[in-house]
Amino acid sequence: MAIDIKDEFDEKAAEQLQEEMEQNEIQPDADTVETQDGEDPIAGDTEETGEEEESKEDDKAAKKSKKSRFKADKKQDALNEKIAELEDKVKRQMAEFDNFRKRTIKEKAVMYDDGVRSTIEKLLTVIDNLERAVAVQEGKVDADDAFFKGVKMTLVQFREILHSMGVEEIKALGEKFDPNLHAAVAHEDDESYGENEVILEMLKGYKYKDKVIRHSMVKVAN
Repeated sequence: MAIDIKDEFDEKAAEQLQEEMEQNEIQPDADTVETQDGEDPIAGDTEETGEEEESKEDDKAAKKSKKSRFKADKKQDALNEKIAELEDKVKRQMAEFDNFRKRTIKEKAVMYDDGVRSTIEKLLTVIDNLERAVAVQEGKVDADDAFFKGVKMTLVQFREILHSMGVEEIKALGEKFDPNLHAAVAHEDDESYGENEVILEMLKGYKYKDKVIRHSMVKVAN
């Protein structure tokens, strides 16, 4: 009987001790509980936050780069427009200068030709008188006469100078009357000549570079 009571007491003591041990057992901290996958929840949140911040930084950098490119393109467009404007201005000025140069050259040539014609027109009277003097005395005086030879040589020299300058005599005698070259001062009906044929040259005409300095004064038949 005594043994049974002791065994019962031992069992109860053991059960009580077991309960105390279970009650006093240390429980794991909630903050240290791992997820089912073995990952720390707080660490995961921190990683996700870092990725979001990195993504935002990338977006900001992309926007900034895009804005910079837009400004650069806009600046380049303005520069290209300015360059095109300056090139057009330079081309216009060069064209105007080229036209001015050509116009100046043409005006100078015209002024020179006008000056030559005006000067020659004044000298023609001298040549006319020399020709008359030679025509009157030719055959009447000795061919070796110094004065006559001097006048004749002067006339030849005048003609050579005019020819070197491009001045030409207008053909008249035997030619068909041309109002652009000839000035008819007399008319005669003569069947031995053709129609509007120049039968007499009273005063020589001259032209310079296809422009008439003085018309030939002629007599026309029929």
